[in-house]
Amino acid sequence: MVQNPPEGYTRVSPYLYYEDPAAAMDWLTNAFGLIEKLRVPSEDGGVMHGELDAGGCVIMLGRPRADYKNPRNLGATTCSMYIYVDDVDAHYAGAKAAGATIERELEDQVYGDRQYGAVDPEGHVWYFSTHVRDVAPEEMPATT
Repeated sequence: MVQNPPEGYTRVSPYLYYEDPAAAMDWLTNAFGLIEKLRVPSEDGGVMHGELDAGGCVIMLGRPRADYKNPRNLGATTCSMYIYVDDVDAHYAGAKAAGATIERELEDQVYGDRQYGAVDPEGHVWYFSTHVRDVAPEEMPATT
């Protein structure tokens, strides 16, 4: 019997579009430590579809139609990725050393995560966190 989802995949996998998926995969593995899982070549020698492992979660990426505009070209944030890592301080240092644009500096959050935010070269926003303390919902401040 066929396994659904396939072995090594979760039921939800984000799929991000990049104008240059090959360059994105190289940058994301270098700056954020994601692990390349699959690279399917396109007819022009680029990447048609790629998959990266983020601690057991697969992030898929590919090149969309010609009318696509990435967040950088739109001048807007269209979504963000939120990834838990074991040591966010070390992860932050590695991302900065690799030249990642830091959007939100590393700091403890009211909901119990220590977190920073970075933007990749095509404008996708990535948040990396380590959960450092449990906070009950009623303890969190209301925001507007």
